[in-house]
Amino acid sequence: MSDLVRPATDIAIDVSGLTKIFAGKKVVDNLSLRVKRGHIQGFLGPNGSGKTTTIRMLCGLLTPDAGEGRCLGLDIRTQQEEIKRHVGYMTQGFSLYRDLTIRENLEFVARIYGLVAPEDAAQAALERLGLTARADQLAGELSGGWKQRLALGACILPAPSLLLLDEPTAGVDPKARRDFWDEIHHLANEGLTVLVSTHYMDEAERCHEIAYILDGKLLVSGTIEDTIRNARLTTYVVKGEGLDALAAELNRAPGVDMVAPFGAALHVGGRDRQAMEAVAARYADRAHRWMQDEPTLEDVFIELMTRNHRSGQ
Repeated sequence: MSDLVRPATDIAIDVSGLTKIFAGKKVVDNLSLRVKRGHIQGFLGPNGSGKTTTIRMLCGLLTPDAGEGRCLGLDIRTQQEEIKRHVGYMTQGFSLYRDLTIRENLEFVARIYGLVAPEDAAQAALERLGLTARADQLAGELSGGWKQRLALGACILPAPSLLLLDEPTAGVDPKARRDFWDEIHHLANEGLTVLVSTHYMDEAERCHEIAYILDGKLLVSGTIEDTIRNARLTTYVVKGEGLDALAAELNRAPGVDMVAPFGAALHVGGRDRQAMEAVAARYADRAHRWMQDEPTLEDVFIELMTRNHRSGQ
């Protein structure tokens, strides 16, 4: 961990009213967010929802057009250079040198940060992330999972107090994703705060808290349990024949707020329990089995997107 003087609060990120406008469009719209120290904060939303822009404002790469706040106790408007020294930022694309080896990349990054013993720091990162056997391999020859480990190693070299990870596991195989998340939890257990954007529901469920953003607006935030409970969805799993035709009909049925295929079944949900019970009673027949089930996090997010698109947002 860095030697940054800690403020007398357990909040690592505390921003309110963040707004960023590009070409007349509000990419981030009045967004407020608090992240506790030592927590893993999931940051979710579809492509183009404003996640990357928000992350760049938090780490001092962009100045908000409106709003204020602090990151690690530092003002995001007036202390951007200081923030950068204590934050590790992992971008969506691989940004290290492909024609250098893993070791050379890590030593280069260590020198950029002015570490006293760059070779020792690079070796420690190699050992921590299981990269020692591949240390002399060119970065450009690595698979997506190994590039991800290298990028994470570069991020933690200067011992940051906060990690900002922008869709770090996109295009990475499931085993590499699990290994990556194991390491993220190890880092959080050591006191590092992590904000990570992701499209994967299984990754969201590994976070302490989540925030969901759509069209630049924060729609929900909190723990997984609170998010699901507050959605107040009544959901059914529907199995049987002709589900495509049934889904089209259910999408027009009063009281149905969400219809989504999951494998060989449909998840059907709505916020009006009585209306959903009536729908289930009306459509249940020999061809379709309706079973009430607990809503999943993905059900909640699909309903949120459906509701907001229906309202024209």
